[in-house]
Amino acid sequence: MISHVEKIYSFGAPELQPYATLRRPLEHRRQGIFVAESERVVRRLLESRFTVLSLCMPERHLETFRQRLEARPEPIAVYLAEKKLLETLVGYTVYQGVFAVGQIPRLPSLEEIIRQSPAPKLFVAVHEMSNAENLGALVRNCVAFGVHGLIVGETSSSPYLRRAVRNSMGTIFELPVYELNNRMGELHESLVKHEFGAVETTPSETLAQTLRDLRRRGVRCIAAHPHTDKKILSRADFTGDCCIVLGNEGDGISPEVLEACDEAVAIPMPPTVDSLNVGAAAAIFLYEANRQRGKT
Repeated sequence: MISHVEKIYSFGAPELQPYATLRRPLEHRRQGIFVAESERVVRRLLESRFTVLSLCMPERHLETFRQRLEARPEPIAVYLAEKKLLETLVGYTVYQGVFAVGQIPRLPSLEEIIRQSPAPKLFVAVHEMSNAENLGALVRNCVAFGVHGLIVGETSSSPYLRRAVRNSMGTIFELPVYELNNRMGELHESLVKHEFGAVETTPSETLAQTLRDLRRRGVRCIAAHPHTDKKILSRADFTGDCCIVLGNEGDGISPEVLEACDEAVAIPMPPTVDSLNVGAAAAIFLYEANRQRGKT
């Protein structure tokens, strides 16, 4: 439901700080919040189970969202601003200028994701993926191909960064995430009690340890690694419980993480091509997994 509608002419008020600090993601992470951007992403947020705190947009969009806002159980503040004011937030011309602030829910544990996933289970893990746009595109592929959970390594960006949420087109609201470098499920209450920042968030678990844990649980970990001559994609077995491990485009997967996997698999390409964009590589791997499972 709409708690109140207010026209604003600046972002100086305390309640508008999530918008004023749009380009300072660390502050948002400490508060356990994220920003959704664009009409489609905000619409999907309003249709999700995530708690919505507020919306900020030009007045012409209010009626577009009114019905969805009134259907929400929590009170949501709506701020109306001119498009030029909204453009000062992002530093470039915006087409729609629709923003929303949501709360990151308690993220599930690895045990919960495994228990709630149907067999055969299909997971994706990312290693050292610092580009938020690429991570958002990967999330979109995961949802499109029926991935049951995303494991985000301790050296990767968060999928709840604004650019990642935007590039996921809001599909992040549908994907269970186990985030090693954030652990919002364990830290959320502590962060609130310590005024959003006094708690250390150093991970006690690494991606390599998590992959070894998955293997002990019978989940086969398959590294998408372009620098291997051992096996090509079509010869890998994705029919059982498995986790596809992806690295960044520059350095790929580290030796430690690679060693924690069952095997390394490559997409066959000519030697003149080093690697594919991680979103393209993920789509190829996930399509093959779905093909082998009879889901294409």
